[in-house]
Amino acid sequence: MLFTDRADAGQRLAAALRPLASSDPVVLGLPRGGVPVAFRVAEELGAALDVIVVRKLGVPYHPELGFGAIGEGGVRVISEDIVRRGGVSQADVAAVEGAEEAELLRRARAFRGDRPRIPLTGRTVIVVDDGIATGATALAACEVARAQGAARVVLAVPVAPPDAAERLRGEVDELVCLSTPHGFSAVGEWYRDFGQTPDGEVVSLLARAAGTDSTGTTVEVAVEAGGVVLPGELGGPGDAGALVVFAHGSGSSRHSPRNRSVAAALNRAGLGTLLFDLLTPAEEADRANVFDIATLAGRLVDTTAWVRRRANVPVGVFGASTGAAAALRAAAAVGTERGAGIGAVVSRGGRPDLAGDCLGDVRAPTLLIVGGDDTHVLELNRQAQARLRCENRLDVIAGATHLFEEPGTLDEVAELAREWFTGHLGVRPG
Repeated sequence: MLFTDRADAGQRLAAALRPLASSDPVVLGLPRGGVPVAFRVAEELGAALDVIVVRKLGVPYHPELGFGAIGEGGVRVISEDIVRRGGVSQADVAAVEGAEEAELLRRARAFRGDRPRIPLTGRTVIVVDDGIATGATALAACEVARAQGAARVVLAVPVAPPDAAERLRGEVDELVCLSTPHGFSAVGEWYRDFGQTPDGEVVSLLARAAGTDSTGTTVEVAVEAGGVVLPGELGGPGDAGALVVFAHGSGSSRHSPRNRSVAAALNRAGLGTLLFDLLTPAEEADRANVFDIATLAGRLVDTTAWVRRRANVPVGVFGASTGAAAALRAAAAVGTERGAGIGAVVSRGGRPDLAGDCLGDVRAPTLLIVGGDDTHVLELNRQAQARLRCENRLDVIAGATHLFEEPGTLDEVAELAREWFTGHLGVRPG
């Protein structure tokens, strides 16, 4: 397997890691080359991204032989067996640790700036590098992540030699490696472009992921809708020519990794996004509320008005499960006029049938996306499509189930949504 560059490797790695998206993981990139790969993984999974800075502790007279590693937060992982067999005194241990700690702190601050490290306690952590030669640094990073409180540690790399991969597989909770070629001699030979990753690129990617640079921001907002205040996140480029509101389904929220993954793809295409909660925490406690389509639709209508008060741009709605029914009912209520309505709707694994008699009044171009193996919902979508009078299309993704957890299927959803929204909201694809 040959990778075009680190971004390509990250995208392919993300497809293999897709089943982990629902666990709300933290993605940690090893500097420097691992960060561009990790950035793509985090973006595709809708996951948080951070850098993991570790320093190996080498035996003084044989620095290549590590007797441990240190990480941020005072974490230290020491192999007492190597210390004993290597004859490393406690004074030597302290001296090596002291020197490496200063460099650790310098590098962490250089990469992350003033942003705090993302806490790992109780989280699933995906440690990402651009490839493995011996695996010593990657293993040290995994051990440090575990010591920092990670509940589960997954090591993910595009390529590694078979012997190293086999050895590491027994040291982590899971190893995801796309290629283990027998003719392995160096990581770079498996990339067409394996240029050095400068510190500035690492800094920029981490800032983008944190929503703190000019190419794309994430802003926490409070949406006033239906007489309540709902928390949300506005994302995407500051000059977005259109915005997509996400209406999540039953049992989900603005933190849905699937919706966040699709939102990231739309942001890359130049679209703004709003992920918000349709219900308050108290309302979510009553299961009946997630099927109150009239209330959910009313809040979507109020939300589109709230969006337009901030920016007079075309608005689309991406709905999942019951959120799709709410999106269609809202679209029927407000029409498609610029400055007032909903310009396009995309449904992912939705229940458009729950929009009932409103389906015939929808004027917004509507795309229904359903998994081929989600047979019951597929039939409901076919019945609902027959009642639509607007421009519409039903796309079936082969091999996908209701949550699109199969490798590559959510990527297909994102690409279909991107094409539909950019084509119907008048945005030139990014």
